[in-house]
Amino acid sequence: MGEIFLRTLPFFVIIGLGYWAGRSRFFTEEATAYLTKFVFFFALSAMLFRFAANLPFSDIFDAQLIAGYLVGTLGVYAIATLVAYLRGLDIPTAAVEAQCGAIGNVGFLGLPMLAVLFGEAAIGPVMLVLSVDLVVFSSLIVILINGGRDGKLTLTTFRLIGAGLLRNPMIVSITAGLLWSAFRVPTPPPLNDFLVILGGAATPGALFAIGASLASKSAERIHIAGWLSLCKLAIHPVLVALSLFFLFPTTQFSMSVAIAAAALPVAGNVYMLAAHYGVAPHRASAAILVSTSLSILSVPLFIAWLGTP
Repeated sequence: MGEIFLRTLPFFVIIGLGYWAGRSRFFTEEATAYLTKFVFFFALSAMLFRFAANLPFSDIFDAQLIAGYLVGTLGVYAIATLVAYLRGLDIPTAAVEAQCGAIGNVGFLGLPMLAVLFGEAAIGPVMLVLSVDLVVFSSLIVILINGGRDGKLTLTTFRLIGAGLLRNPMIVSITAGLLWSAFRVPTPPPLNDFLVILGGAATPGALFAIGASLASKSAERIHIAGWLSLCKLAIHPVLVALSLFFLFPTTQFSMSVAIAAAALPVAGNVYMLAAHYGVAPHRASAAILVSTSLSILSVPLFIAWLGTP
């Protein structure tokens, strides 16, 4: 545990540095927004494309891993939704809480951190986990919010989902990279060097952006944030572990990476969706702040339990 904590500590120190920069206004909210855009549209996309393009498709695709992660995530999604329903919340608010309990910061935190801790072989499983989150659950929350408000699903809702998926640079870069790999297109050295240099900015840029964005988050509704953090940091990885070990077993390495990804704190895009639709943005904000703070200890604990070298 101590060794894993020391290996993950630099990642959280960079997050802390970003938090200081945002809190002290050395980095304004506008600056943070532009840094996030750079990482999201350029650096992370370059990293994802390079790994997807240089790995054989057969080494990346793992149906058992996808099914196991999906079932485990649906489990915690259902638990968070049930608790929200018992508290009398409407469907859109329950959907935001469920999203907080089930969707982790796989893109900005998990991708760079797990690639260092597990090695570059972890990129394949992480991309599958990220794809499930982006395609299935980002679509689900849009369906639940719009359906809950209107009482029905319209063609416009599905157009929004389709447009959102097509505009998401992570999905585009993963898909493009897999197609590049499937057609066995060679990567010219200058292109590979370009992707290495640009993708190298993903790790520090993403971690710093996480911290800077946390500076604007509030800790309101702390008891709800605590419950959602419990869902995300403990219940989610446990259910994913049970699903992968007993229902959809795959390689030990892939299972470890997926469980570690499930143990990550609440993703920042949950707040963006909540703010965009005007549904419980404060509780999403608090859940991100509390879960990220607690993950400094919980993530190393889970990774140590998995026996990661």
